[in-house]
Amino acid sequence: MAKSTKTIDSTEIRRQIELCGKLREKLRSDERRLLAMVDTYGCQQNEADSEKIRGYLAEMGFGFTQDEFSADIIVVNTCAVREHAEMRVLGNVGALNHTKKARPDQIICVCGCMVQQEHMARKIKMSYPIVDLVFGPHELWRFPELLLEVLVRHKRVFATEKDDGSVAEGIPLRRDGKVKAWLSIMYGCNNFCSYCIVPYVRGRERSRQPEDIVREAEQLVAEGYKDITLLGQNVNSYGKDLDRGVDFADLLRMIDAIPGDFLIRFMTSHPKDATEKLFKTMAECEKCARHLHLPVQSGNDRILKVMNRNYDSATYIKKLELARSYMPDLVVTTDIIVGFPGETDEEFNDTLKLCEKVRFDAMFTFIYSKRVGTPAASMPDPYTREEKQAHFDALTETANRISGEKHREYEGKTVRVLVDGETGRDEYNLSSRTNGGRLVHLKGDPSLIGQFIKVRITASNTWALYGETENG
Repeated sequence: MAKSTKTIDSTEIRRQIELCGKLREKLRSDERRLLAMVDTYGCQQNEADSEKIRGYLAEMGFGFTQDEFSADIIVVNTCAVREHAEMRVLGNVGALNHTKKARPDQIICVCGCMVQQEHMARKIKMSYPIVDLVFGPHELWRFPELLLEVLVRHKRVFATEKDDGSVAEGIPLRRDGKVKAWLSIMYGCNNFCSYCIVPYVRGRERSRQPEDIVREAEQLVAEGYKDITLLGQNVNSYGKDLDRGVDFADLLRMIDAIPGDFLIRFMTSHPKDATEKLFKTMAECEKCARHLHLPVQSGNDRILKVMNRNYDSATYIKKLELARSYMPDLVVTTDIIVGFPGETDEEFNDTLKLCEKVRFDAMFTFIYSKRVGTPAASMPDPYTREEKQAHFDALTETANRISGEKHREYEGKTVRVLVDGETGRDEYNLSSRTNGGRLVHLKGDPSLIGQFIKVRITASNTWALYGETENG
């Protein structure tokens, strides 16, 4: 690996697992099995991190609950991308005063991106005395050691030192479900978009070794997982730090070669690094989903430049045209930020025009959220929240209209879907996804969960498709 990437020695991970055994003995109750609750906020990478936390907790002997009053330990895995997420986390952590009062021995941990910010770690230390352990993403690998320190010292522990991050293999995992799986291929980000806090809290880009990724993918397929999503802040940068001659497209081919009937998805791609080689590889790999999530963020070139996105709108459109030339059935989704500091009406209208031209299948839209420590946080911003909300509403209306139109094109067609769960509703009791990731509700026996089946689409709306199995 490149010198800038720190790897955690396998003996260290084995030591952490041994510490799990010590914690199992220390925490063991003769009366009942101890329970843990892991509450996750934010992106898919946070979900993947929580799988590691649950893996460690399972090694310690914990069962799992979603009832905070029943939990002996609560781990809140936080997000820092938007202010709303942080305020929600803080509100929910504050509400745990009631559980801690009812159960003074309850251990409360707060981890993840939010607490990697110095001012947020300080806020928790000063204002949330119920929290026993705080650790950032870089310290997750030694969660057992940190928890043992809390129990032995009977003092609060904070592990949020600044770090470029590391790669740790061999941490036990406990996944939710048996159909879909997250598979992290890299961590961190080198792009430093002017609005984004991620590089500051998750560190620089670190790629896992390809053989470790393929081995994990093989294990997932052997265990019966049918939908595997490769994760990275910018998967298109995979391998640049390894000096192994394996890039992201090469990695896709390696996983596609694994025997079995499964889908490969990935997120997120940065437009500046999305190449013809990637599009060609996606088209040629049988198991690679025909879905590209390619965040454009804005349709205006001045805004894109100030965002430090390193492409313009014309380049973005040309790349999508190239991708669609290889895959005419490609489903394209995106992220867009409204109300970036200084964005004018005319500049916002450029975003609307791009959306009309590209016709995204779905858009994930956000009002700009100021992040302390990023360049955008100090930029002049004369526009009011109300003005930004008006732009957001206009964009949402456009997104919903186009999505509804795209969904109506499915009606009457038969598509292959992966049935992935139950909806909890009497009518259309099952949920499924097309190859392109479109949500399909259908009626059927729960035994279909985990199977690829053919479904005829009978109806649609803005958010979903509705169908019936070929045999009715």
